[in-house]
Amino acid sequence: MEYRRFGKTEKQISVITLGGMRFKNTWDEPRKVIPKETLEQGIKTVRLALDAGINNIETAWGYIKSETLYGKVLNEELNIPRNSYHLMTKGNPATASEMRKMVENQLVDLQTDYIDFYGWHGINNEEIFRQSCKTGGPIEELLRLKEEGVIKHVGFSTHAPVEVIRKSIETGLFEFVNLHYYYFHQRNISAVKLAREKDLGVFIISPNDKGGHLFNAPQKVKDATFPLTPIQWNTRFCLQTPAVQTLTFGITEESHFKEMRGIFPTAWSELEQKTKIKLDSFINDDEFASYQGYDIQNDPSGINIPVVLRLRKLWKCYGMKEFGKYRYNLFQEKDHWLPGFFATNKNISNIDLSKVPNNIPLKMMLAETHKELYKPKIKMIKKDSPKD
Repeated sequence: MEYRRFGKTEKQISVITLGGMRFKNTWDEPRKVIPKETLEQGIKTVRLALDAGINNIETAWGYIKSETLYGKVLNEELNIPRNSYHLMTKGNPATASEMRKMVENQLVDLQTDYIDFYGWHGINNEEIFRQSCKTGGPIEELLRLKEEGVIKHVGFSTHAPVEVIRKSIETGLFEFVNLHYYYFHQRNISAVKLAREKDLGVFIISPNDKGGHLFNAPQKVKDATFPLTPIQWNTRFCLQTPAVQTLTFGITEESHFKEMRGIFPTAWSELEQKTKIKLDSFINDDEFASYQGYDIQNDPSGINIPVVLRLRKLWKCYGMKEFGKYRYNLFQEKDHWLPGFFATNKNISNIDLSKVPNNIPLKMMLAETHKELYKPKIKMIKKDSPKD
C-alpha cells in the first residue's frame, strides 16, 4: 500500500479507500437490520482491507445499511482499535438542526464518538451550493461540530458541473472534496488542480463503475491497457495526478484485492503513457466525438447535452454501449445527481443551435444516441383479482 497526505487535514491516508456502497443488501430498508450474508461479507472485506494496508473507510447515511454494518464489523465483530483507521461518512440535511441530529444518529450507527472526515453529500448544482453553504446552514453546523471535536475535518462530495465545484472550493469552508475524475471523464481536472492550490484533500469517486464499468470493459479497451487491466491502468492514471490522494476501488470480494495489488507501484511510466496515447487515438473513430457540448450545457431543451455526448463518444469510440445504457437511462430518475431529459424528438426540437458549430450535426447525434441507449420502462399492469 502507498500513503499520501490528504491535503490540509495532514492525515496520511491509503491511496485506496474501502467504500461502503456496494455490499449485499446495503440499499434495503430497514437500515439497522443487517442480514447474515451482508455481515459475513462485511467482516471478510474489512479484514482483507486492513490486512492490505487500507486505512480509510468511507460510507454515507444515504447508503442505508452501510453505516450500521461498519459499526458492527469494526467494533462488535473485529474489535479494531479506533485510532488504526480513518472513518469518512456523509449526509445532506437541508438545515442546521437536521444536520446535527443526523450526525448524532450516525455516531450511534457507526459506534464511534468522532468522525475523521465528514462530507456534505451532493453539492450538485448552484441552488444546492447556495442552500448548503449559507450562513446558518448545514455546513456551518458541521463546522460547529468540528469545533466540538465530534468531526475532525469537513469536506463535500459532488456530481456538479465543474464551475459549481470550483465555486464550492473557493468558499474556504472545506478541507477535502470527493469528486469524479478519471480517464473517461477528465472534465473536472481544473477543479482537481484548484483543490491542490487550496490544499484540499482530493478523493476520487467511483472510478471503476461510473468511470466506465471497467470491471466489464469491452475487449477494445482491455486490449489497449494490456498487460494491465482497465481498472489497474485507470487507477494509475488517476494517481499520477499529484493532487489526487485516494480513490475507491469497488472492493467487495477477495478477487478485487488481487487486482488492486497490481496497481503498485503507482508510478507513471512509459508503458502507461503509450497506453494513454493509444486510448486517445480511439476518439478518431468518430468524426464528431471531439465535440463536447459544454458551451450549451444549460440549453432550454432540458437535455443534458454534454453528458449525452460523452456517452455517445464512449459508445462510438470505445465500445462502451452497455455502460452508456446504464447511465443514459438514469436521466429523469436521479434528479440533481444526474439531471437532464431524454433526447427525444420533442426535446431535441427545443435546442438552441445558435452556439453549435455549423459542422456539428448535433440533432442527429443526440437522436441516434437516444435510439441506441434508451431502454423503455416496462410498466407492470396490475390485473383485477378473479371474481367468484
